[in-house]
Parts: sequence; C-alpha cells; structure tokens
Amino acid sequence: MRAILNIIWLIFGGLWLALGYLLFGIIACIFIVTIPAGIASFRMAGYALWPFGRTVVADPHAGSMSAIGNVIWFFIAGIWLAIGHIMTAAAQAVTIIGIPLAIANVKMIPVTCFPFGKIVVPVSAMPQGYTQLNAVRL
Repeated sequence: MRAILNIIWLIFGGLWLALGYLLFGIIACIFIVTIPAGIASFRMAGYALWPFGRTVVADPHAGSMSAIGNVIWFFIAGIWLAIGHIMTAAAQAVTIIGIPLAIANVKMIPVTCFPFGKIVVPVSAMPQGYTQLNAVRL
C-alpha cells in the first residue's frame, strides 16, 4: 500500500515539492556559510519525493546550533516551502483519492519549517525509545 501511495504522491505533487526543495538547496549551497541548510534541503527533497514508509524523529545529538539554524531556515526557505505544501494539500484534498496525500502534506509542514535536529528514518528502523508521540509518521 505504501508503494501505491508513494507513486500517486510522486505524480500528484511530490515531484514538484521535491524540485522546490532542490532549488532551495542549490541556492543555499552557492553561499559557503549556508551549505548546512542546503544539505538539509536535499535531505528533505528525498523525503518529499517518497514519504510513505518513512518517519521523522528528533536527532538526540542535535544541539543549540540546530535551533539557530531552524530560525534562520524558517524565514528564508521554510515559510515558502510550507506554503507550497499547503497549496498542494488543498489541490489534493479535492478528490477522495487525494485526501490521504493532503493529510501527509500537512503532516510534513512542521519538519519543512524546522528541519535541523531531525532525522528521516524508515518506519521499520525507528530508533529505540521513540514512540508515536514524539515521531511524525507518514
């Protein structure tokens, strides 16, 4: 079922969202000091391309630089990518088949706005000690 949802996701919005993340990643890598934001954007592009069957968990090794990076990221790229998710979710929610995709789009907004200090892992490989309460599952 996840493979079917991922294929439908890819066709009806996932490819465009991933291209948006790639664009912001390339722009961020142009400037040397923003390369970590570019890497985070590339990581999110992979997640936006094929989200079902993977989950986002907090990185236990993230420090205060992640918080600072998240604030900077939010104002430069996060808000624009979140708007892209909202617009895509609105278009997907029009059909019955698109409703699960729209829900997944909305669930991706928090990690879109604040990607630093997060890890994308397969659902089957979720680290020990993590529960559904502290993991965003798609």
